[in-house]
Order: sequence, then C-alpha cells, then structure tokens
Amino acid sequence: MSIIELGEVRDEPASTPAAHRPRAAGRPLRSAAVLVLALVVLSAAAPLPQRTVSVVPASRTSTAYLGGDSVFVVDPPAPEGDRFLTAYAQPSPTGVGVRRRWQAPLARLGDYLDVRVERGLVLAMAVNDDGVFETTAYDSATGQRRWQHPGGPQPITEGGLLLTENRGDREGAMGRVDPGTGRMLWSMSIPVPSNPAYHRRNGEIDQFVLLQPTGEVQVYDAGTGGLLRSIDTLPGDRAAYQRVQVVGDLLLLVPPGSTRLIAYQLAHLQPLWTAEVPLVSFVFACADLLCAVPQTGGLLALDPASGVVRWSDSGLTNLADVRHGQLLMARPGRGYEVWDAATGQVRTDLGEWALLPVLGLDAPLVGVRSGDDGRRVVAELDLVARRTRIVDVLPGIAGSCQASLPMLLCQRLDGTTALWRLSQ
Repeated sequence: MSIIELGEVRDEPASTPAAHRPRAAGRPLRSAAVLVLALVVLSAAAPLPQRTVSVVPASRTSTAYLGGDSVFVVDPPAPEGDRFLTAYAQPSPTGVGVRRRWQAPLARLGDYLDVRVERGLVLAMAVNDDGVFETTAYDSATGQRRWQHPGGPQPITEGGLLLTENRGDREGAMGRVDPGTGRMLWSMSIPVPSNPAYHRRNGEIDQFVLLQPTGEVQVYDAGTGGLLRSIDTLPGDRAAYQRVQVVGDLLLLVPPGSTRLIAYQLAHLQPLWTAEVPLVSFVFACADLLCAVPQTGGLLALDPASGVVRWSDSGLTNLADVRHGQLLMARPGRGYEVWDAATGQVRTDLGEWALLPVLGLDAPLVGVRSGDDGRRVVAELDLVARRTRIVDVLPGIAGSCQASLPMLLCQRLDGTTALWRLSQ
C-alpha cells in the first residue's frame, strides 16, 4: 500500500522588496487584478512537494533491511511454525508500492545481524543456535538458496568474497568463496588471538595481514591465499602480544605495552619510522594524514611519511566519519562539528543529530532529530559544504531507521514498518 503525502511547508526568509517603478498614468486598475488572478492560478497549478510512504508487510517483531533496490524482512525466531526471509521491491518514483519478489525459508532459530546485496547475491549473516557466525547466500532474482558457509563476507578485487570467521579465544578460519557456486577456492586457519588486517583497493580487499603469536607478520594475497612476504617483529620475546593495522599502504604495529607506533611499508615490509605516542587504540586515514586515537581519548594527527605529530586534540571528542578531507566529530552534549583534517581546526557546528546507517561508503550522511512538535527532521549532513540540508520532516516515526537517499526505512509509532521516498 502506498500513500502520497504532501510535503511540509517551510518558512523561507523574506526577500528584500524590489524598488517599484511609477505606474503609468491612466493604466487601468483592472490590469493589476488580472495579474493577481493569474498568479493565484499559477501557484495553484504548481505541484507541491510530495513524498511517497509505503507500508512494508512485516510484523512488529520482524527486522527489515535496505539493500540494493529491495527491502528484506527477516521473521523473528520461531520455536514452532515457519520462518522466512522475504524480499520486497522498493516503490517506484511513480508511486507504485512495495511488492513481494520472493520468499525463502529460514532456520527456525538463530539471530540475524545483517542482510545485504553483494556480487549479485543476497547475503544473510546470522549467529546460529550453536553460536557460529555464518553467511547464507540467495539468488537476488529468485531467492533460491545458493550456499552457506561460516564467517562474514567481504568483497575482494578478483571478484570473489573473502569469508572470515573469528572465534575470539579459539582458532578461526578464513577463505575465498566463489559467489556463483559457493565453492571454497582456498582456506586457512587464523591464529589465536590475532585478527586479520586488510588492505583495500577501490573499496575491495586485495591483501590481508596475519600476526602470528611468534611475532611474525605475514602478508597474503586475497585472491590466491598465497603468502607474499613476512617479517619477524619479536626477535626477543616470543610470548608478547602485539596489534597490527593496515592504513593505506602502511602496516602499523603497536608493540606489547608500548607507547610506540611503528610503521612499515606494506609493499616490502621495510621499517619507515617509530613515533612516541600514548597507548593507541586504533589508527585511521584522515585525508593525507594518519589519525591515532589514544586509549585515554583525544586525537593525534601524524604525518604518514615521518610519524611527526602535525596536530592533536585532547578533548572528549569521538570520530563519526571522514569525508573528503573533513572529519565529522561528535562532542558530548554539543552535537557534531566539522573539522579540517589537515589542521584540526573546527570549521562549523552542525548541531545535534542521530546518524543513520547508510548504504555504501560514499553514500550521503543522513541524520535525524526530534522537532518541537514531535515530528522527525531528516537532513543530509554535507561535510564538504559544511552544512546540513533539510530533506523532510516526518510524523509518527519511532526509530530503527536506515537511509539510502531518497529512500528512508523506519519503524513507526504504531509498530508498523514503512518506506518513504523523500522529496529531495
């Protein structure tokens, strides 16, 4: 079912009155009346901003996910009876509502954490009733089940999927699966307590790094699973625990209990520099710099070529996103600010918003907040322009929203799930 809603009327700032020319002598007053009448007719004929809202056929205990051009509904666990994954087509711009594409049976028990579209498949990720994280692949057009394997999927540059199964204090596994057939092309075990680090090219993995308990850092090809190169980083203490990250073309190593950050060139595992920094929690790329987050909070921006600290901030800030040389930083009680990644300077204050999950790394950032009348204000947070753009103001939203503009999926106050095509 689809409903066409009129858009909200927003107050625009009054424009400066233009200077009026003297009216020509003897001009009949009726010409002004005709002009007014014409303006009224034209304004009535102009289409008002509209939005389309469609109710998604989902129970109050079901979970819905945006993916590709579809909405996927996962039924809750069912100790008795049937349980399904149902795919619905998103409403068209002409107002045609959601329609069911296909329905596939699910195991009665297990918690589903995500459903997404990748490599022409619908991938449903769940923790089964045995506590194992696994991925089930369905044909995106028909819903036919293709394969099921343990682990979480990530796309690799050679067209396949890399499945990684981390089991915490137990040995895990990873391998490459052929998306079309489900055949495992290679697999290997993951040491304890190491977590793989990934090198990406154009958003897809081409290499990954494993840190062995012995201190050996190993770089593998994601397509073949073959070992490319390795280096011994713990010649003395073989029992010490280290952490490793890949940021851009750098491999970053945090030695055990150290306030040092050691950078290697990933291509040849050559040491580049060592920086004295507080205990590092994690590192990420921020424009042309490296941003390190100490365990005590704050932010350090380092030169990736030398490790020299370019700027730092010790405030209670949390990074929310990085876009085009701009950092979206959250300050408790103050909302979001846009910082220049090169200098750490605050560029603008965007106010308080709740960021929504969005599809795609480059998808527009979308935030919502409550209005004075209880409705939800939906806005795009543009870090490059350093401003917010109000997209719509919607009534009756409870939460659990996902966005892929112009589409917005939310649960409503009456417990139903709805999909909006917003008037941008």
